[in-house]
Amino acid sequence: MMKRMTWTSAALAALTTLGTAGTAMASSHAEAPGIGEDPRADNTDLYAWVEGGNLVILANYIPLEEPAAGPNWHKFSDDVLYEIHIARGPSSLEDALTYQVRFSSTPYPYVDPADMNAPVGNGKEFFSQLAGSTQSYSVTKLVNGQNPVVLVQNAPVAPPNVGPRTNALAYQIPMGKTYEQFFVDDGPTSVVRPLGGGAEGRAFAGPRDDGFSVDLGAIFDLAGLETVLGGQPYDNVSGYNVHTIALEIPLAVANGGAAVVPGTANDNQTIGVWASASRRKTRILRRNEAADNFGPWVQVSRLGLPLINEAVIGLQDKDKYNRTHPKDDVANFGAYILNPVIVRDAEFAGFYAAGGPLAACPGGAAGHKTNRTDIIDVISLNGGLGHNITAIGDVLRVDLGLASQFPNGRKVEKGTNKEEDVTDIELSLLLCKLAANVPDGVDTNDATFKSTFPYLAPPWEGSTRGKGEAP
Repeated sequence: MMKRMTWTSAALAALTTLGTAGTAMASSHAEAPGIGEDPRADNTDLYAWVEGGNLVILANYIPLEEPAAGPNWHKFSDDVLYEIHIARGPSSLEDALTYQVRFSSTPYPYVDPADMNAPVGNGKEFFSQLAGSTQSYSVTKLVNGQNPVVLVQNAPVAPPNVGPRTNALAYQIPMGKTYEQFFVDDGPTSVVRPLGGGAEGRAFAGPRDDGFSVDLGAIFDLAGLETVLGGQPYDNVSGYNVHTIALEIPLAVANGGAAVVPGTANDNQTIGVWASASRRKTRILRRNEAADNFGPWVQVSRLGLPLINEAVIGLQDKDKYNRTHPKDDVANFGAYILNPVIVRDAEFAGFYAAGGPLAACPGGAAGHKTNRTDIIDVISLNGGLGHNITAIGDVLRVDLGLASQFPNGRKVEKGTNKEEDVTDIELSLLLCKLAANVPDGVDTNDATFKSTFPYLAPPWEGSTRGKGEAP
């Protein structure tokens, strides 16, 4: 599996063409049986790209958040260790930098339930946004897994975007200002916080619009794409939110203190980014009390490249995948990459049959089921951009000196409703070696990405954009 193949100019051209077509499917929303029961620890998408003099990393968690899901709104878990990992160079996937993010919620003030004279702002309220609890977070940086340094602590998490009455009465947003202006855009009230006094970058944590656009219903009906069947595609992720940890890191910090040399492929300034979530090994539920958590951290979710666990790893190993490290992917899961089962399943669904959407793929299904060393070449950046990466695993590679374009990083097109079409690219690679594209017909996000950090669009407002409610 470690054999280096040549990424031809034709394949590179195919990637560039496919990258303008639109999005195909969500990359990691409840993709494994175990994490499907633990949404607050579920990685959904990961973005990493060079923006000016910074590396931007967006790690999304909690899939398919209904904006109107009160009174206990979606939030990060205080019991989860969220981490962003950065490996450096061509030959190692060990962490050169690790950013650990922990959350903490203040308890609800307790009062006598019969005391109707107690001021609003305690634990007996019906509306949780009036009950006085807030959530904050800390970011700790480790270099080579050692010497933890707290870059920010007690930073506020952006609250749920509930509606105008909550904005005015609970959040006390001045008339004429929006939720987004108050909590993100305006300096004095923004929850965006400097890291290490500003020398280490900036951070944001809170709800955002889910930037994916996908016909989930058709895709998961055994790939019944409406573009193939002649029906009407529908964006099933439209109107849903996620929770985002966003980091903006100076390039020199990401590059180990060395200035980045732009313009030429360079293995030594190429990084591998992945995100994870972990829980304590032992959890004890106590009667009439909060749970206690003990023991070492156990990883329960991870994400690097989009769609790897979703579309490449078989159901029998998806939970194992979430609990392992990318450095062990070749040994643990190499057979899945070399022999992608999605090809067999697409064959079962008739994709390669005469008149099917993949009928023109050279060699048919038989030519795509085994010995797929071409997949390794693409996900490792080897060949087309001039790299020689030998450490292979599920990480999102970014050459800090080159313009970011998937698979060299993954970005959102700021100020537009477009996201790089990473899923069409990967599915076209897996199913047809980039010789054909099978779009789902949903090509744009339902909101415009921000032009400034944290780049993902504002979260949908619960009172006006709950699912099932007309815009």
